Amino acid sequence: MNANLWLLVACQGLFFTNNVTFIAINGLVGLSLAPLGWMATLPVMGYVVGGALSTGIVARSQKRYGRKVSFQIGLAVGALSSLLCAWAAYSSSFWLLVAATVVAGYYNANAQLYRFAAAELAQPSAREKAVSMVMAGGLIGAIAGPNLAAATKSMTAVPFAGAYFALALVALLGMALLAFIDFPPPPAKTSAGGGRPLAQIARQPTFIVAAAAGALGYGVMNLLMAATPLAMQTCGLPFSDAALVLQWHVIGMFAPGFFTGHLIKRLGSLNVMGLGLLLNVVCVLVALSGVELHHFEIALFLLGVGWNFLFTASTALSLSTYRPEERDKAQGALNFCVFAVMAVSSFASGVLVTSQGWAWLNLGSLLPLGLTGAGLLWLALQRRAAPAATP
Repeated sequence: MNANLWLLVACQGLFFTNNVTFIAINGLVGLSLAPLGWMATLPVMGYVVGGALSTGIVARSQKRYGRKVSFQIGLAVGALSSLLCAWAAYSSSFWLLVAATVVAGYYNANAQLYRFAAAELAQPSAREKAVSMVMAGGLIGAIAGPNLAAATKSMTAVPFAGAYFALALVALLGMALLAFIDFPPPPAKTSAGGGRPLAQIARQPTFIVAAAAGALGYGVMNLLMAATPLAMQTCGLPFSDAALVLQWHVIGMFAPGFFTGHLIKRLGSLNVMGLGLLLNVVCVLVALSGVELHHFEIALFLLGVGWNFLFTASTALSLSTYRPEERDKAQGALNFCVFAVMAVSSFASGVLVTSQGWAWLNLGSLLPLGLTGAGLLWLALQRRAAPAATP
C-alpha cells in the first residue's frame, strides 16, 4: 500500500474510535438523562439520523470541494459536536445531547466515504484489497474506543463528560493526518448531468442488492451493538465487561479487513456476503443461548465478523454499478440507505431491549437477515439467467 492509503487507514481508525465510544456511552448517558427508559438510545439514533440527513449535503460538498476539504469539514464538525455533547452532559440536558449527536452525524456521513476514497487511491486491480485494508483501520477504534470510554468515565465529576472532550481531540488528530493525504482530482463530467440519473443507476439489480445488503447488515449490527451495554447492565454485568465485549466486537468488525479483500477476489462478493449472513445468524443463536459474559463476547464477536464480510463485500459489489462521474450521487445514495436503516434500528434497539428484553431483540433481527438472504439469492439467480450481462 502507498503512504496515502496508510494515512487513510489511520483516519478510519480515529473515526471508529469516535463511533465505538459513542456507542459505548451514548445509550448509558441517555439512560441517565432520558425522561423515559425507552428513550435511552435516542442519542444513538440521533447520530445515524444526522448521518442520513447529511448524505445529500456531503455529496454536494464532495463534488464541489473534493475529498480532502470535505473530509476536513466533517472532522471539524465532529470536534465541535463532541464539545456540545460534553456541555449537554454537564447541563443534564437530554435533548441537547440528542441534538449534538444529530450534528455529529455530519462527521459520520463524511467518514463513511473513506472506504470509497480508498478504492480511488489504489490501482483498479487492487480496489477490493484497498477497501478491505482501510476498513481494517477500524481496529484502532476497537482498541482505543472501549478503553477511552472506560478510562474517561470518571475523569470529571460528570460521568463520561471527559470522553466527549477526548473525542474532540481525536477529531483534531484526524484533521492533522488528512492534511498529508493526496487524493486524486474529482472525475470530470462526461455530460452536463454528470452521468446517468440516480434512478437509472438505482434500478440495477446489483445496485439494489449491494445497497440493501449493506444497509440491512449494518442495521442488524447496530441494533444488537447499541443494545448490548443496556442489556448487560440489566443482567448485572459492570460497564468494564460491556467495554470488553464491545472491544472484541469491534475487533471482529475490522480484523478480517486484512484478508476480506483476498476472499472477495477469490470467492466473489456474493459468496462472501453469504458467509457474513451465516455468521450473523450464528450470532443470534449464541445470544439466545444465555446471558453470561461469554455469551455476549462470542455473539458480538461473530456479529462483527459477519458485518465485515457483508459490508465490505457489498461495497466492493457496488463499485461496478456506477461510472466515475456518477460517484458522488451513487455513493450518497448507498450511504443514505445505510443511515436510514440504522436510524430505525437505533430507535428499535432501545425500545425492544427496555420493553421486550434481549431475547426478543435478537429474534427480531432474524427478519432483516432473512430479507438479506432473499436479496442475495435473487441476484444470484439473475446472474445465472444472464451470465453474459455486465454486473
